[in-house]
Formats: sequence, structure tokens, C-alpha cells
Amino acid sequence: MRVLGRLLFGAIAAAALLGVGSSCRALDPPNRPLDRCQAQCREKAKRNCSEDACVRGCEFILDRLIEREGPNVIACVAKYSRGCTDVVWAECASHVGVHADGGPPGPTPRNTEDDE
Repeated sequence: MRVLGRLLFGAIAAAALLGVGSSCRALDPPNRPLDRCQAQCREKAKRNCSEDACVRGCEFILDRLIEREGPNVIACVAKYSRGCTDVVWAECASHVGVHADGGPPGPTPRNTEDDE
């Protein structure tokens, strides 16, 4: 009987540990902008991007996702023939929405000559 009790206790302890370990993921809130971007990337840019590249790219353009420019960036990435590299994601992210014009001009060069 003692052996059966120990086995039963061990089985209950193992089940409890498995239940606790697997339930932690259920408490994580969904990251809707990233999840939506990754799904759109897998659908629209599957010719250029692997699933891992979609995950990386969507994390790379998180600021554009918050600005709701994700679909435009993904459309740009999908049309490139250079693949799904960080450079392509960055270039596409910098040419959409309010950033499409390249941003404000840089500062004027400072005069380095001494004024006399």
C-alpha cells in the first residue's frame, strides 16, 4: 500500500507541475498588433518571407503598427524582389504614412569660420 500511495502522490505532483507550467502562457495577453501583422505577412508576403522573417519584420516595425501603417509596409515588403531582410523592412517602413516624404530637412550646416 505504501508503494501505491507514493506512486499516487508522485502522479498528482507531476500533474500539478504540468498544469502550473502550461497555464502561465494562458495569462499572457495577446499582442494584437503583432499577431495581426504576422498573419498579414504570412498571407501577403509569403513569396518573399518565411514565418520567422515575418515575426522579425513585424517586431522591427512596431512603431508603424501602432500608427496603423502595417498593411502598407507589408504590401511594400511583398513587392520587393530582394527578399525579406531588415533593410527591406526598414526601407518600406520609412516610406509610408507621415514618413513618406522623408521627414523634415536636416539642420543647416554650421559656419565653422571665425566671424571677424
